[in-house]
Amino acid sequence: MNKAPTLLSQLAGHAETILLGKALEQFGALCLRQGAGGLEVLLITTRETGRWTIPKGWPIKGLAPHEVVEREAWEEAGVKGRAKKRAFGCFSYLKTFQDGTQVPSFVTVHIMTVRRTKANFPERRERKLAWMPPLGAASLVNEPELKSLFRRVRRRALS
Repeated sequence: MNKAPTLLSQLAGHAETILLGKALEQFGALCLRQGAGGLEVLLITTRETGRWTIPKGWPIKGLAPHEVVEREAWEEAGVKGRAKKRAFGCFSYLKTFQDGTQVPSFVTVHIMTVRRTKANFPERRERKLAWMPPLGAASLVNEPELKSLFRRVRRRALS
């Protein structure tokens, strides 16, 4: 029986990169809004592979992580709102570049309460967007730690 490699086993192949401090750092927005059926989270597709994820981006000189999150959410998904200064959690994945190179990336995630959405935003032609309940989002993403963050935000909303 062929089993698909787990994220942990894929990251293990990059242990030296991680240990040498050459892993990438990103910041992600876990965008929340109240929909007709309750709490909803935002998923977007990646440009390279089309997989579902959250808006995220690289550190930007002069901006705090929560400010980077707000900017990336606008550029990638057309959402405006306030991100919490304190991180909610993190997840890791293998960032695949256009040349096929893969590098481990660690994403610090901030919750962002969405106040409004715009149809016209910088990457509108490059991505698909979907609002859904947190458990639905958890079923669509590949990264186990990101799945866990969606479940955690749901539990928090229910309490």
